[in-house]
This record gives sequence, C-alpha cells and structure tokens, in this order.
Amino acid sequence: MHKLSLASLVAATVLVATAPTHAADVKLFRFFGDCTSDYGSVTDVTEANGECGIIQALTNKFNAENKIGAKVITQTVDWNAYYDLLSATYSTDNIPDVAVMHRSVLPNFVKRDLLTPLKEPLTKAGVDFADYIPAAAAAVTVGNEAYAMPFDIHALLVHINVDLMKKAGLVDASGEPILPKNAEELIEQGKKFKEATGKTYIGMESDSKAAMTVRLFDTLVWQQGAELVSDDGKKATLDTDAGLKAATLIDELYKDGLVNKEQDYAGSEQAFLNGETGLLLNGTWGVDNYDSQAKGGKSGLKTYKVANFPNLFGTAAAWSDSHLWTIPANPERSPEVMEASVAFLKFLNDNNFQWARTGHLSVRQSVIASPEFKKLPHRNEYADTASIARAFPPVQNQRAIQDVMITELTSMWLAGTSPKDSLVSEQGRVDQILRRNR
Repeated sequence: MHKLSLASLVAATVLVATAPTHAADVKLFRFFGDCTSDYGSVTDVTEANGECGIIQALTNKFNAENKIGAKVITQTVDWNAYYDLLSATYSTDNIPDVAVMHRSVLPNFVKRDLLTPLKEPLTKAGVDFADYIPAAAAAVTVGNEAYAMPFDIHALLVHINVDLMKKAGLVDASGEPILPKNAEELIEQGKKFKEATGKTYIGMESDSKAAMTVRLFDTLVWQQGAELVSDDGKKATLDTDAGLKAATLIDELYKDGLVNKEQDYAGSEQAFLNGETGLLLNGTWGVDNYDSQAKGGKSGLKTYKVANFPNLFGTAAAWSDSHLWTIPANPERSPEVMEASVAFLKFLNDNNFQWARTGHLSVRQSVIASPEFKKLPHRNEYADTASIARAFPPVQNQRAIQDVMITELTSMWLAGTSPKDSLVSEQGRVDQILRRNR
C-alpha cells in the first residue's frame, strides 16, 4: 500500500471540509487527473476528450442543468494515493458522497461494510440494471445486492503504429498489420521489426511500478486455459506450467531487447506517440487520445490502429477491470445529499455513451447497439474484446497482490531473477495475502 504523509491527509480533509455549501453539495472523490485549466467551464461534453476531460465536462453539465439544487464538488486525488486517501476519509468524518472505484477493489470495501447498497435507490431513480451487459452487472454484485453502478469495462489492447509495421514488412496485401498467432511468432516478428526499423517492437511500462507487466502475465496465463487463484480463493496458482510459460515469454522479450526496460508508463506512451514504437501494450483508455494525436498531424504517430490482444496460447483472453461509481456508507448523510448523489449517478449512467468515447467499452447494451457508438473511431477493430475480457477473481486485497506480482515479475529484467525463481517467490507471497484474507 502507498504511504500517506500527514500533510497529504490534512490537505485532503481540508479540501472536503471547506467546500462551499449549496442546497445539496455532493462531495465527489475521483482520480482521472486534473484538467480544470482546459475543461473547468466546459458543459458541452462533445468538446471534451480523454478520461479527465469527459468526466470534468459531465460534472460541469450536471451542475449547470440539474433541477434539484445539487452541486458536485470534485476532489481530484493522485492515482497512486487514491485508495489510501479514500479509506482515510472514513476516520476523518469527511466521507465523500460519490467515489469512483475499480472492480478489483470493490470486495475490500464491501467486506468492511463501507459502501451503500445501490440496487433499490438506482432502480427507483430510473437506472435499468437489465440494460447492463452480464459482465458489468456481475462486477458490482455481491449476493443479490449491487454495491456500485457500472461505468465501463477497460481491457488490455495492442495499439499499433501501422507505418512502422509496414516498414518491417509486417502488413498484409491490403496494408493491415499482421499480429503474431503464437508465442514463437511474437519473438520472430519482434526480431524482424527491430532489425528492419531499429526501433522498439513493444512499448510497455517496465519500471518497479509496472502494473502492465501483471496485466500481460495474467492474460498469457488465461490464454493457456489456466487460472491465477484456486476456485475457493484460498491459494494462488502462479507457480505452474502455465505461469512459467507466461513468465518465460515475458522474460525473453526483454532479453532479446524487444521491450525497452528503461521506460515507465509515461515514457512508453510518449515513445509510441513520438513514432519510436511499433506496438504499445496499453488499455482501452488510450484509444481516443492516440487517435486524436495521429489525426492532429503533430506527433510522430501518423497511421494508428488498435487490435484485440493476440491469442498466443490457444484461448482468447485479455486482462480487464472496470470503473464503478459508489456511494460510500455514511450514517450522517442527509436525505437531500443522498438524493443528489443518486441523481448524479443516474446522470452519469444516462451519459454512458460520452464516457465510451474515451475508448472504454460501454456497459450498457442499448449504447453498444446504438448507431452513435458504432461510428466511434476504431471500435470495429477491437469489438471482440468485450467477449474475451477476463478479470482477476473477486478476492480481497487485489492491489496488494498486484504489488507483489509487479515486484517479482519485474525482478526478472531489473535484477536478473530467473522466471522460475520469480514465480516461486510470487506464489509464496501471494499465498500469505490470501491466508490473511481468511
């Protein structure tokens, strides 16, 4: 877990506590960055781009148009400290009224009774749970209760610099990029690309905070028909034949110089936009930005496409998570603020199409079937991702598990650890977390 400074906690508390009062203030806790300088007064959501821009414009629009005297007051929190700060608010009596949350974190908060059940209030407000795709409904449901409102499914994709792939001879007769069909082809194509272009074949964050490494590992294990945790959630299944094949393939990519191990997340993304990388491993959230950059003509990326993560081991699968909206439990919350909070969630649900413009997969069947959604750039290139998306099993402390997996997997190229030794240590440390969960 990330450690908080006293100054950070005090600052967060003061920001929430000193917000101006309106007929019904809704304290919103979120990440996605701070873009008030660009979108602080924008209420036309079609003028906004990217996660930050779109959520900021949606919030502005709700504040300008709602008829119940509600005003959403946003506190933007740095991603790395977000869940620590959210947990800390419960002990400061400044609990937010609405908070964004990942599917992977939801079990922690539900187990501790820190979230308000939402099935009844959202249904009364007009949210149709039957409109959600099954994976989205499952993401927010524990037992027969919904503890959050689904907002998206975001998954691992391959973002492609078509011009570099063409230079490497990795396009077909129609100019479409050729992606590998198995692990051997991945290495072969990578070497061919590197020799032909002198550039990086795969861009991926590779530092000690490299969550993308875990997302890739998970995907490769699932593609072998294997699992990461036992069915009862009591034991990790990482030090296995499937785990070793996945870790060995990742290690080989680094040993062959097909991935730049010096890049963090921002560095890998910028290198792709600069035209220095053939394939970028990143999520659905990048599609809107990369498409805009390529069309803008000012970046090194000129011809952009995106694709489902290739099936390298026989079973189509790709890592995924979901953004959800929650109402943190607070017995002191007034009925007026509760009503305004639910109204804001209903507004976000009504505007799910706008959020889907980021590149994330919509969770509403009616949106997915709409002509507007089908016209969004590149959606046909990864339309199958929703059907192959896989999520880590719903065990507690998934962030702690991910941190352990990051440390052990990155040790292969940062410290020279063998794939087998990495998995043995990873298995033992994750098992400790699962035991503590019980």
